[in-house]
Amino acid sequence: MYRVRFRDPAGTVRNGEWTASGVTFGNETYDRDEVDILAPVDPSKIVCVGLNYENHAKESGMEIPDRPLLFLKPPNTVAGHGDTTPLPAGKERIEYEAELGIVIDQQCRNLDAEDAMDVVAGYTCVNDISNRDDQEVETNWVRGKAFDSAAPLGPVVATPDEVENDARITLRVNGETKQNSSRAEFIFDVPELLEEITRYMTLEPGDVVSTGTPEGVGPLSDGDTVEVDIEGIPTLEHTVRQER
Repeated sequence: MYRVRFRDPAGTVRNGEWTASGVTFGNETYDRDEVDILAPVDPSKIVCVGLNYENHAKESGMEIPDRPLLFLKPPNTVAGHGDTTPLPAGKERIEYEAELGIVIDQQCRNLDAEDAMDVVAGYTCVNDISNRDDQEVETNWVRGKAFDSAAPLGPVVATPDEVENDARITLRVNGETKQNSSRAEFIFDVPELLEEITRYMTLEPGDVVSTGTPEGVGPLSDGDTVEVDIEGIPTLEHTVRQER
């Protein structure tokens, strides 16, 4: 099942289902082009994982971590399917990063790995947009990772049964494939990540854990169209605009 959040033609925000025929709420089915698809959740935080693919660690010139490398993106970073997301002005290297997002469905703390899937509502697509100019010269990555609209996600929450453990993760810029890997290449799997994160913080319903990006990260330019395509989840698409 694919859960979707949208604004109907009357302007009311609905939680419905994404189907082959459109977007369904109650007895109504809307064409997707007649509604506004919103980010599928409204998280209190996005917990991001760095260097969760060996090949990405190598291309970044970094050591493979012995525990998950974690950082946060706050709610101001959320953008949705079909949005035009602004890129900070005056920066030379702003890059895309396709990631599988874990969506949490209940408040949780101190999870054991064997129980971690009990709190997972499903999965979504994430683009962890990164401002490398500032990320490389600051230690807390606020300028590098937490700027407005730096985390497009969606278009749906796919229930766990829709996304296989070896699901392909692909990113295209203007139709050209830039990243192509698999969830099977994770260094730390979903239960391990949730166990580690909840040792330190409470996760709330709607929070997202973004599981890291594969190799192939690269630059974004004004007007680019980005697609994050994860097997079992409808494709997230958005454009970018360079602020002046």
